Amino acid sequence: MNQAFDIAIVGAGMVGSALATGLGRDGFSVVLIDQAAPPAFDPAGAPDIRVSALSAGSERYLKDLGAWPHILAMRTTPYRRLGVWDETPHPLSRLLPGPLAKVMFDARDLGASHLGHIVENSITQQALWQCARDEKTVTVRSGEGVSGLKEQDDHAVISLENGEQLTAGLVIAADGAQSKVRTLAGIGVSRDQYAQQAMVISVRYRGPVEDITWQGFYPSGPRAFLPLHSAGADHPGESWASLVWYDAPEELSRLKDQDEQTLMDAIQRAFPGNLPPLTHIDTRASFPIARQHARRYHQGRVVLAGDSAHTINPLAGQGVNLGFQDAQCLQSILREARRSGADLADEQWLSRYEQQRRPANQRMMMAMDLFYYLFSNNIPPVHLLRNLGLGAARALPFARNRVARYAMGIDEEWPAILKRLASSLPGLPQRLLP
Repeated sequence: MNQAFDIAIVGAGMVGSALATGLGRDGFSVVLIDQAAPPAFDPAGAPDIRVSALSAGSERYLKDLGAWPHILAMRTTPYRRLGVWDETPHPLSRLLPGPLAKVMFDARDLGASHLGHIVENSITQQALWQCARDEKTVTVRSGEGVSGLKEQDDHAVISLENGEQLTAGLVIAADGAQSKVRTLAGIGVSRDQYAQQAMVISVRYRGPVEDITWQGFYPSGPRAFLPLHSAGADHPGESWASLVWYDAPEELSRLKDQDEQTLMDAIQRAFPGNLPPLTHIDTRASFPIARQHARRYHQGRVVLAGDSAHTINPLAGQGVNLGFQDAQCLQSILREARRSGADLADEQWLSRYEQQRRPANQRMMMAMDLFYYLFSNNIPPVHLLRNLGLGAARALPFARNRVARYAMGIDEEWPAILKRLASSLPGLPQRLLP
């Protein structure tokens, strides 16, 4: 006999595992399906190359799920300051004092202890897996891939690669940007590939753990520093960090193939002077970046969440935060649907989820595209405008703090300064306007 569940979640990454935990706590019977379990945490090991900047809003959500203590028991790095500055040399720069091209966001200005945390993705996933497994109504099926999906009048049938079949009233696709479930459901996507790619590099540097994450912007793309944890007794006086280097694919391919010392030298030359002296490169990887949005968030008995619904430019590390917001919204709506006695796949309720999440996700996509367009060139008028924008954010604490609150997930509406920049940019595509 096929096993039957209220909800099947395909994809046990951070968003899928969070949904399984939350829905399990609400009393739904849930099966969480993934091809692989998260890697075990090794406190003495090098950090995962994939890290995220978890916002204050995501931290609150993870606390509600019971995952935050597990994350703290492994490792996480709070950041209290965020620095942004323009590194593009141009004759127009002489028209403005240097400090106008720099802005610093500080948690103290918001009355907060920190702006967010840098956490390795594998740690967040591991913590959420522990929470999901602790829920009595959640069944975790790792090592199983999905091979097929069929819908009946009152349920969906999921075929696993081992030949087994499961049934569920609702299927949540949380299986990433290349979602197989989304494809099986017949949901298309719109996709814009950026000219740049991103290279992520795990490094050790000489110095204490820093409380700042920063991005310097160049015409070829930003270069970012994300602080991690101490390197421990084996490397006294050293700390770990994650670096992100955006550039043309051929340039990153050339850099990625260099030996460790040559690449370290290239990084020290290319990154802003704020970068501390590097001592070791552990891992490096490059990947294309794209803006992708599902044409709809639900179809029949399938609903999308996280990267299966939307991917954005990773400029500010907001992807997983948007996914967690999807999870919270969907969980709340499914609770309401059950209380009303409705079918969990009822069009009325799933449309309500899309009506709430699509505009919020679209706003963040637009914000990241705005920054990409604003900073990834050296067109004189745009260069002047971005310096004036940074100068305004620096000079006006209220405007600066509104941007910080938006990035932290506290406010959902675009800050006024972003709206003014968007409307003033010459040649900005109209699709980017809020």
